[in-house]
Formats: sequence, structure tokens, C-alpha cells
Amino acid sequence: MTSRRSNTFVLAAAFVACAGHAAAQQSVAGALTFLVTNQSVNTGSVERDAAAAQATSDTISRALLANLATLPVTSTSGAFVYRLNPAIGTVERPTETLGPVFVDRALTSGTGAGSIGLSYQHLHFTALDGRNLGDGSLVTTANQFVDEKAPFDVDQLTLHLDADVATLYGNIGVGSRIDLSGAAPLVWLRMDGTRVNTYRGRQFTQAAANAQTVGLADVLVRAKVNVFEESGGSIAGAVDVRLPTGRTEDLLGAGKTSVRVSAIGSLESARTSAHANVGVAFGGLANQIDYGLALASAASPRVTVSIDALGRWADTPGDIRTVAQRHPTLAQVETVRLLPGTSSLMTFAVAPGVKWNVADTWVLVANVGVPLLKGGLRAPYLPFVALEYSIGR
Repeated sequence: MTSRRSNTFVLAAAFVACAGHAAAQQSVAGALTFLVTNQSVNTGSVERDAAAAQATSDTISRALLANLATLPVTSTSGAFVYRLNPAIGTVERPTETLGPVFVDRALTSGTGAGSIGLSYQHLHFTALDGRNLGDGSLVTTANQFVDEKAPFDVDQLTLHLDADVATLYGNIGVGSRIDLSGAAPLVWLRMDGTRVNTYRGRQFTQAAANAQTVGLADVLVRAKVNVFEESGGSIAGAVDVRLPTGRTEDLLGAGKTSVRVSAIGSLESARTSAHANVGVAFGGLANQIDYGLALASAASPRVTVSIDALGRWADTPGDIRTVAQRHPTLAQVETVRLLPGTSSLMTFAVAPGVKWNVADTWVLVANVGVPLLKGGLRAPYLPFVALEYSIGR
């Protein structure tokens, strides 16, 4: 008992020496690092604490980058596609469907046909690897006696992360089998967080930080070639290049160019269509493999309902874990830290949506993504709307 009281006294003295309120307003990456690395729990190993905290901060930053720098954009194929009907000598729409929302279709727009659109998406991140970010329950560092159920000295993080993304995108048919397209996302990112220490039931705010930024994320340019088209079936190949236009210090860009090569397959009838994409990307945030499946059906000549399923695997740490280690100087005390895990980043979401030809060649798009995996940085819902105008016909 004497040893425990002595240990508690030492920890209390260390806490009083470290206690105080710190505030920062800086870049998003800097504010996040400040919150995670500024700690008050005396673990007896400054070097180990610094390494663990920085690694955790880097993992959260990568998870945020994975959602912004590689954010999927609406299909740049356009809602309307046209083909020459040799029987009547004029162009016509080969299908009534307006296509899926995110998954690409193999059909190209047609010579001189294209589209331009503006989309909006809101991201409200609430969890990291199943750990709630907003209720103050995310333990970053703690000391706990081995025979007690709860830590007596604990740092907990509250983090509010929101992003609004407006993307200008467009597509143009160059010849009957080639589409050139691009997308430029503008991101408004906000972060607000606090770090609270609780020592034997008494709470003290140790750090507070907030940051926000508005800027261009990484711009996407794409070339798609239709290599086969017959009896409603079509196959295409595409090359995407993401340019490092986003500021890395504000977590808007990966900081280097990425190249993605993908295969696209479609089966289209008069009123229904099915689509599949698979791609491999190199550079950027990390090498990755992504895939997408979609079904679309024309509920009427002006309305198409669809459901997209999107998945991704990235060769970068995608999780964090809690690790307990013996305190180096205090008997019967374990220190708990957050550390990056060994699992790669994986995401999978389904997204039901609708496309409505509101007038002429104006198309309104609405879609809600629902992530089905708990790993990584997660928003419970991903609402998406877009307004698109087709040109050339």
C-alpha cells in the first residue's frame, strides 16, 4: 500500500508540473499533431511517448488524406451517350438509362458530345477504427494499476472533423471511342479538438486546437478508350492521373502524382445496365487497388435509379490499436498508448442513388453512401448531390 501511495504521489506531482491549458490555431496537420502529441500522463519514457504519439498522429492524417486526396468523384462518362444508327443515318441514345453515379460505364459519350457538372458532398467523420471521436472516449495515453479495472491517470481526445467538397467536373468525346475528362475538387476542411486529462476523477483540459482551410484538392484528369462494343456489351480501359495540387500541410493533397489504370465493363439494354470497374493505382498516398459494381435501371425515360458498391485496398497503415506496457519506474503500473496497427487501409461502401433529367439535358444527381466497414476514419453517411448539363446534342 505504501508503494502505491508513493507511486500515486509521484504521478500527481508530475501531473501538476505538466498541467495547464494550451491552445493552437495553425495548419490542419499541425493542429492535429499538437493535440495528439501534447500529453500530461507521466509514462517514464519521453522518447517512447513521442514516437507513439507522432505515429498515431501520422496514421490519423493518412486516414483523413485517404478520404480527401483520393475521394471518388462522380462518373465522368456523362448521363447521355450517343451512337450512329446506320439504318436511319443519325445518332441516337442506345439506352434509356442515365448511368450509375460513381462507377464508370464503358460506353463513351460520342463525337463532340460531352457534359459539365458541379457536385457537392459533405463528410462528417465520427469514428476512427470503431472508436468514437466526438464523445471524449478516445484514450490516447493512460496509467493503470494492474489490479484495477480503470486507469487512474488518462488522457482522452475529442475530435470534430468536417469537410465539404464541391467538385467541378467535365467530359468530352473525342471521336466515337475516346473520352477525355477531368475533375477539380474544392475542399473546406474544419477540425476542432480538445485533450482532457482525468486524474483520480478530476478533469483538466490539457490542450485545445482548431484549424480550418479552403483549397483545391488533388485534380483528376482521365482518358478513356472504348475497345469493344457489340450487342449491348462493351469494354473500355482508362488512365487516371491525380495531380498534386492540394496542400499537404492542410491534408488536402497527397503531395505527389498518382497514376491509376483501370478496366471497365458494361452490359446495357434499353432500360437496365450493369457495370464493373477494377483499377490499380501507383504513387500518391499509397499504391492501391479499387473496384466498383453498379446496377442502373430506367424507372422512366427521365429517371434512373441505381446502386453503386465501391471498395478499396491501400498499401498504407489503416488502423490504430491500444498497447499496454509495464511502466519503467513505477511498480504495478501499466502504461496504455495508441500505436499504428499492421492492417492495410480497406474501405467498402454501398451508395443508392437517382438521376433525374429535370429539363432538356440537365440532370440532377442524388446519392447517399453508407460505409460498411468500421476501419479507418469513418463517416456514417456520405450525402452527395450534383447538377450536370450535357452538350453537343
